[in-house]
Amino acid sequence: MLHHMTSEPEQQIGVGTQDAFQRLWTPHRMAYIQGENKPTGPGADDGCPFCSIPAKSDEDGLIVKRGEQVYAVLNLYPYNGGHLMVVPYRHVADYTDLTGPETAELGELTKQAMTALRTASGAHGFNIGMNQGTVAGAGIAAHLHQHIVPRWGGDTNFMPVVGHTKVLPQLLADTREMLAEAWPRP
Repeated sequence: MLHHMTSEPEQQIGVGTQDAFQRLWTPHRMAYIQGENKPTGPGADDGCPFCSIPAKSDEDGLIVKRGEQVYAVLNLYPYNGGHLMVVPYRHVADYTDLTGPETAELGELTKQAMTALRTASGAHGFNIGMNQGTVAGAGIAAHLHQHIVPRWGGDTNFMPVVGHTKVLPQLLADTREMLAEAWPRP
């Protein structure tokens, strides 16, 4: 048992009615909730993070793979460990606006991401998709991005269901390195 920890529940002032639960704080989520790193407008020059990430090093930008038309990057606010996004370099909002080569490479990097995630983490399945428009749930609607969320049997337990909290056991930098090493080579 950790120093200062007891098996008895501790009442925490300011968190509501005592309910015998300890609290697992995830303050990093507040940045996402408050809109940190979100664009100020729809244009590429309005602070779009997907436009600025490619100018960074792979490590600083959390880029796992660079293609000619699109790149694969870790989600800064992941739903699950290894949550990737495939993003076109071009600032485009709608899937129907992609060129043929962009669409083809987006599909190919999605397949490669699945292979890398299976190799690196033994993912059992995936949620893959994109939210088109703010009303459909897109956090950054002005720049298209496809989510690739690895899933494992039993990965939804009491923490997200009851506690509304995800436990991510690995730092993003470590996840990026692991996936980059597992990425399929041509």
